[in-house]
Amino acid sequence: MSMSSTNMPSAKAVLSTAASLAASMMLVRSIVQDFLPHEVHDFVFSGFRKFIHRFSSQQTLVIEEFDELTNNQVYEAAEIYLGNKISPNTETLRVTKSDKEKNIKVSMGKNEEIIDTFDGIKFKWRLVCTQIESNVYPNPRHFNSTFRSERRSFELCFHKKYKEKVLASYLPYILEQSKSMKEENKTVKLFTLNPEGYGNLADAWRSINLDHPATFDTLAMDVELKKMIMEDLEMFVKRREFYRRVGKAWKRGYLLYGPPGTGKSSLIAAIANYLNFDIYDLELTDLRSNSELRRLLIATANRSILVVEDIDCTVELQDRLAEARAAQPMCYDANQQVTLSGFLNFTDGLWSSCGDERIIVFTTNHKDKLDLALLRPGRMDMHIHMSFCTPSGFTILASNYLGINDHPLFREIEVLIEKVEVTPATVAEELMRKGNPKVALEGLLDFLKNKKRESDEAKITETQKGEPEQKERESEDAKIIETQKRKPNQKERED
Repeated sequence: MSMSSTNMPSAKAVLSTAASLAASMMLVRSIVQDFLPHEVHDFVFSGFRKFIHRFSSQQTLVIEEFDELTNNQVYEAAEIYLGNKISPNTETLRVTKSDKEKNIKVSMGKNEEIIDTFDGIKFKWRLVCTQIESNVYPNPRHFNSTFRSERRSFELCFHKKYKEKVLASYLPYILEQSKSMKEENKTVKLFTLNPEGYGNLADAWRSINLDHPATFDTLAMDVELKKMIMEDLEMFVKRREFYRRVGKAWKRGYLLYGPPGTGKSSLIAAIANYLNFDIYDLELTDLRSNSELRRLLIATANRSILVVEDIDCTVELQDRLAEARAAQPMCYDANQQVTLSGFLNFTDGLWSSCGDERIIVFTTNHKDKLDLALLRPGRMDMHIHMSFCTPSGFTILASNYLGINDHPLFREIEVLIEKVEVTPATVAEELMRKGNPKVALEGLLDFLKNKKRESDEAKITETQKGEPEQKERESEDAKIIETQKRKPNQKERED
């Protein structure tokens, strides 16, 4: 036997040594996990990974869930993006569903890995969850109440030579893709003020799903007016760079005015469903100061609609409060009020730039009662008159409620609707009274005839009532003229 064969260890010895080494490593790992605190455990393995990576060609980016007290948008984007990259080989999945969401959300489980490919390059993602003391790391979304028990982050591993590509192309691609995916799965919500959320910015609003079915197809509005509104909305959402270039806040203001029942609320819901924007319903009379108004503005999200209904009533209330403060100045604190100037600063001042892609909607039944300062362009860019029902509006309502697009009674009803002031809400109520289309249309026709007769009688009564007054005025005018004729002129008095 040669010397080389004599000194070479046997396969059995090699396997025995490897098994012994593996057992030793498992024992050390078990001891670290069982007897050392989580902080020490994480420190040891973090140091070990750093030691290995020093001799590796791999680069690792750590993407934490929070950046100090704000959400990390890259983490949120990665979580959404990787939700569609889960493979059948993934062993642990995290399944969540909020009571305000319609769909179940599936994401990576703790310490799971996902391989993604971009431009032919493989990237390895790993979700890392680190246990921490509950009284050390507060959840930024609930400053005063809830504390997290773990810190979550993604680790993105790739070859070092692709670092610039990751930062310049891959991560921006994930941000863009996640935005589209989020909008597709988004449930439009209606937010209202939370009376218990004054101490916490994140809890200033509470929400429910907006299940309002209104769309531009179902709105009983003039066709040309609907087309104009839709074109204005489409232009607005596409002009981000334009607003930035001219130095204006990316927002749009709409004033909806007209009598009650003309569809102002339905139009707001249709805009929200069309753009997939959340709605924030702001009741100014519930606010105590301008600073509180600013705080609520900051707490609203981008791509949202802020609604102030019946703005004329709010202005009247503020005027009455101003009169009361003037009468009893010692009883009122000047800081405990929402002023007109504060509200105007909110609509187009410095605070209006807190957020992008926002729509502000005022509604009123009496446009003539509004302060002119509220109506100028830049605050209310588009004034939309919500009128009484029109023939085209009736046709849409008949399609919505009766499922028909034509009927022999349509023409007679359309002629009456042009002569009678009746709101779309009233027409809809009449169409809902009967299930049979013919009976429902006959009922609406009778209603319109009665309405027309009442209107004609009212005009006749008003005319008759005005005739004696007119005759009395004419008689008084005649007396004055006769008196003037009888007065001698200057020359006659001299003679």
